[in-house]
Formats: sequence, C-alpha cells, structure tokens
Amino acid sequence: MFENFSWILFFLIFLLLLVLVFFPQYGLKDRWQRYKIANKRVLLEDALKYIFDQEQQGHTVGVDALSGKLKISSKSAFELIEQMTEQGLITTQKNHVHLSDDGERLALQIIRAHRLWERYLLDEARMPLDQVHDQAKRRQHGMTQKEIDELDASLGYPLSDPHGDPIPTAAGTFYPHEKGIQVNEWEEGVLGKIVHLEDEPAIAFAQIMAAGLKPGQLVRILEKNQKRVILTDGEQEFNLAPAVAANVYVLPLSKEEMVQRDAIPLSQLPTEMEAEIVRLDESCQGFTRRRFLDLGLTPGTKIYPELDNSFGDPRAYRVRGTLIALRSDQAEDIWVTPMQVTS
Repeated sequence: MFENFSWILFFLIFLLLLVLVFFPQYGLKDRWQRYKIANKRVLLEDALKYIFDQEQQGHTVGVDALSGKLKISSKSAFELIEQMTEQGLITTQKNHVHLSDDGERLALQIIRAHRLWERYLLDEARMPLDQVHDQAKRRQHGMTQKEIDELDASLGYPLSDPHGDPIPTAAGTFYPHEKGIQVNEWEEGVLGKIVHLEDEPAIAFAQIMAAGLKPGQLVRILEKNQKRVILTDGEQEFNLAPAVAANVYVLPLSKEEMVQRDAIPLSQLPTEMEAEIVRLDESCQGFTRRRFLDLGLTPGTKIYPELDNSFGDPRAYRVRGTLIALRSDQAEDIWVTPMQVTS
C-alpha cells in the first residue's frame, strides 16, 4: 500500500512539473522564450540607438564598437548585425554599419520613448534627475507607436528632455535646437544659460548633479585653468574639473531673456505688490505646466499676492479677477517682474 502511494505521489509531482514547465503562457518554457525574445529586442533597439547617436556625431560603427557598447561578445555583435541587415534596418560598407531609412525611424522612436520617459519620471514621478536616465532605459523598450503618442500627449507634448535634448515628434523630426557651447570653451565673465547637461559618462553627470547645476540656470565663469573651472550663478560657486565641465553646455542669452533677468520667483513677491508674469521655469513641465496655463498664468498676465497663510502654504493670488491658491514650491516656478504696490 505504501509503495502504491509513493508511485501516486511521484506521478503527481511529475505531472506538476510538466504543468510548471509546459503550461501555455505561464509555464517556464513559454516564459523563457518570451524572455529571450524580449532580450533580443532590447539589444537590437539599443544597437539602433547607439548607431544613430554615433552617426549624428559623424562617427562610424563596427563590430568591435558595437560589442563594447552593448557589452556582448564579438560573435554576438556580428550575429546582431546580420539580424538587423536581414530586417532591412542597416546596411554595411567597409566593415561599418549605417542605418537605413527604416532603421533610422525605429531608432528615433526609441529615442523619443526614452526622452519622454525621462520627462515623465522627473516631472510627474518627481524622481531625482540623476536617476531618470537609467530608469528611462529600462522603460523605453517594447513600446508601440500608439503608447508613445499617448505618453507624449499626457505630458503636453514637451519639446526637450530634462537634460536639454530635443524630443523627436511622432513624424521623427526635431524642433530647432542648439546643443550649445562647452563651458570649457566659454569666455570668462560672460553670462550664459545652461541648455544641455550630458548624462554620460555617469560619473561626470553625478558630479554635475551634486554641484547643483541644472538646465536653464544662468552662470558665469569666474576662473578657468587646467585644474578647475569655477562657475557662479550670482549666489553660489560651482567648482568642477575640466573633464566634468566639458559635459555642461551653455548659450548666450537672447534679447528677451536679457530683459527678464530682473525677474524674481512669484514666491518672493511681497503681499499686495502687483507683478507681471514673464515666463514659467523650464523645469516646470507636464501636468503642472498645463495646470498653470489653464489657470491663465501666461507671460504678460498681471498677478499679485492677496492673502497670506498663517502656516505659510498655500498663498492666495489674484489673477485675471480670480483668486487662486499656490504652494510656495509651485510659485517658485513662476517668474515675475514687480510693478507697483496696489492701492
């Protein structure tokens, strides 16, 4: 009797193992197959994005460069190149690969997904800027065109990612954009606006974040030599090694921005002092930016603090004949020029 029970138990365990391995969709075999397919897609998309980035910089890509970037063997890189060639995504010439029109379209779709995710993670999820790149790399893969379009719409069609890079449109085109001039090549004492922060290498970007620099910030060079580059925004000094400063790009201020230099954050406006809104901070994106625009907080609009809160937040502001409440962190993103004390 005990022997029969053992055989029954063995049979049930064997049957359970078969179910765990071969059960459709949920079995280990199907899961492993899906994992391999997903992993191949990730490698292919990363390869296309890398080739696109290199071609934009005027560089060519071969097997060794691809294997080094993706951290795969030369054999795997060669097999990947064969796969992309068969799918019509690349062409090869003199041991170098070049994107086809289809390959470029797919690369731009991946770049668009990545930069939109960075925008979402910073603006909506409130993730620190130095963490959004790695998280976006994990989320950018496997998205359909429809999913990317929906993400773009939900963010209000932003033009650039948090690092200052332009976000491609659904048609695969970029809005006019200048990457700027490396701080190392900027003239000492001349005011400039940070327009781009390069996020690779990661160690350099981490130092830039630790220093407190961000896109949209106005800076001057106080000192520049072979050992260090010292910047200031008028209040703080930022001491960077030249290799790190090379990842910071600036442009001269436009005439409009020069006029707006005397602007202050709305949070600093004294109670009952009228002011004119000149701009929304570049860091204000996504849902918050859309809400401000819906409230009529647009350049040229008159606004003034009407009621203070004993606890500090929120504060009541009169705008377009309506009283609205804003927290201090929200008012920090609205730049105004003071006008006169209201009667």
